[in-house]
Amino acid sequence: MSADPMDGWSLPAWTYRDSEFFELEKERVFAPSWQVVCHESDLPNVGDWHTLDYLGESVIVVRGKDARLRAFTNVCRHRGSRILDGFRGCTRKLVCPYHAWTYELDGSLSGVPDSASYPTLDKSKSGLAGVSMEVWHGFIFVRLKDEGPSVADVMSPYEEMIAPYRFEELQALGRVTLRPRNVNWKNIGDNYSDGLHIPVAHPGLTRLFGKGYGIEAESHVDRMWGAMVDRPSDNWSERLYQRLLPKVPNLPEDRQRFWLYFKLWPNVAFDIYPDQVDFMQWLPISPTESLIREISYALPDDRREMRAARYLNWRINRQVNAEDTMLITRVQQGMNSRSFSIGPLSDKEVCLKHFCARMRDIIPEAHLEAQPEAGWSRS
Repeated sequence: MSADPMDGWSLPAWTYRDSEFFELEKERVFAPSWQVVCHESDLPNVGDWHTLDYLGESVIVVRGKDARLRAFTNVCRHRGSRILDGFRGCTRKLVCPYHAWTYELDGSLSGVPDSASYPTLDKSKSGLAGVSMEVWHGFIFVRLKDEGPSVADVMSPYEEMIAPYRFEELQALGRVTLRPRNVNWKNIGDNYSDGLHIPVAHPGLTRLFGKGYGIEAESHVDRMWGAMVDRPSDNWSERLYQRLLPKVPNLPEDRQRFWLYFKLWPNVAFDIYPDQVDFMQWLPISPTESLIREISYALPDDRREMRAARYLNWRINRQVNAEDTMLITRVQQGMNSRSFSIGPLSDKEVCLKHFCARMRDIIPEAHLEAQPEAGWSRS
């Protein structure tokens, strides 16, 4: 097999703004990909539900009377009305607000007003449409097209690495935060897995990790990591975090001051700290708009030092997020310049090189340096 002439080059700028490319991404990249809805601990009781909206779909995950979790599209089978509004809640039954069609927590249709007037209705075949679901270490994933490996399969090489953090026992810290960004979703992912910009654009992380920030790319997962240095930071939030972070009994010694990051293809991330686990995903809205969805989880720990460490962690990462927002905004602006098409990739940009190769494999037109004429995706 001949070498790809685009190997070692970034994706062309037009793929970060083109509407036809974006439509193909939604169908080929996102519909078959796993997306996190919430954690099992967010749905402790019968009737608890949580929704996730993306790609024009709304997905419900609900705990049934048999304690099982199930996932459905949030769409009534009568006239297509949305059933539930909001992100979360608790209910005894799922009742459509349009004509009061009623569904049990297992998705079966149980009530239709004046049902005798529907000669074509078969209740047994009119339950809510199911969605593929997987629970991995307590986190609930769904996908719209049942294609590709399971979450457990893609994360299997890291099972021993993740086990000490006891993901199944995590509980939410606060609520889901939604942060809209006027950038293409790929820009957020490119930045997340980029290690070269750390010493340039993130002075706080550089003070914490020195030069010990590592990255690697596997078929479906990017991994990044860094161990905190012993030298006290000049920044007070970072210095106090270094000093106050207490020993965590469930972690081995080499993880007590270790930050670990995973990005699951194509847009789901877990930032794993000794004190908490931050979940983040960036959902595509349009070719130049995305929605960052994030929440923190942690093991129960009432120690004052731990509460302080979690607050300081939030302060540190709030600054990192502000720096990253500036960076991805600048890049998205540059993607609109007629002077920029593709850029060379360093051998150290292993995650980005792997991402670009996979995107070109899924959508071959990404090999084209120049934007094709309108209608290219239909030919």
